[in-house]
Amino acid sequence: MKKIVRFVILISIISTPLFAQNFSKLYDNAVKSVVTIQTDDYEIRNGNITKTAGIGSGTLIDTIGHVLTASHVVHTANSITVKFQNGKEVKAQIVSSIPSMDVALLKLEYIPKDIVPAKVGNSADAKIGEQIFIIGAPLGFEYSFSTGHISGKVNKSMLARGQLIEFIQTDAAINKGNSGGPMFNDKGEVIGIVSFIISQSGGFEGIGFAVAITPAKKMLFETSSLWTGFEGYFLDERLASILNTPQESGLLVQRVTDNSIASKMGIKGGYLKFNYLGDEILLGGDIILSVLGTSCDSPHNFNSIKAQVNNLQKGQTVNMKILRKGKVMDLFSKI
Repeated sequence: MKKIVRFVILISIISTPLFAQNFSKLYDNAVKSVVTIQTDDYEIRNGNITKTAGIGSGTLIDTIGHVLTASHVVHTANSITVKFQNGKEVKAQIVSSIPSMDVALLKLEYIPKDIVPAKVGNSADAKIGEQIFIIGAPLGFEYSFSTGHISGKVNKSMLARGQLIEFIQTDAAINKGNSGGPMFNDKGEVIGIVSFIISQSGGFEGIGFAVAITPAKKMLFETSSLWTGFEGYFLDERLASILNTPQESGLLVQRVTDNSIASKMGIKGGYLKFNYLGDEILLGGDIILSVLGTSCDSPHNFNSIKAQVNNLQKGQTVNMKILRKGKVMDLFSKI
């Protein structure tokens, strides 16, 4: 019995520093790709337009300058600056943002020297119980490391851009400022994008979630259809009335992707952040009233519209009726 006890103690002494060394090396390699994201935007507060600042995290994933982060970190931002661990700061623009999945893709103006992109893994291969680590800026403490395990996998039973929304649950510490940061597996590969926590106190209580990287990438890099060119918010009857919409509903355009079909049509996105019943939305953009003659009165109608547009042949024309600055206009474009 004594020999067994000594053996267990010896294994514990040997394995603990080896574990720490392995993750220290992984951190040293991974942190070079991690960025702190600083944003500026405007919101309506007490009847006045106020400039606000935000902070989040992200990770560089390729040599072109693409950075993955959470949609809620940047979706309403007017300006975005990313900061690398070596102190270099670079401006960035939003390429694509999907609020329903809480993921966004940024493009840097340039990549500083000696910056190495992160390796992207396959989140489908991640197993419950596996060790992971997270790097981010919790409460403003930049490039902080936390580690834990995969506690579960969650499907929201919602589709966005044709992909099932998937989340990875973890017990690794996550706090404000970690949002958008990378979740790495024990190989140093990104398998998730930190999204949110469930908490009764407002602080971390051991239940956090990251968007699974594999479906997120498929959605963010798909820009071939009209629907991937913009994000919209369905107006309820009350908000439609407030915005003087000439019908009971409509689709308020939030953001338009550069060089997309929606952008070429001339659709305009919003710019003024507004909290409506707990949802952060952008006001000031076009309100889509109808497409191909079908009114955007409900999500059900819009699903029908999507099917009509998707059935159009290349070269055919799609037309939209929109409300812009109080005037009803028609927009046309070839598919």
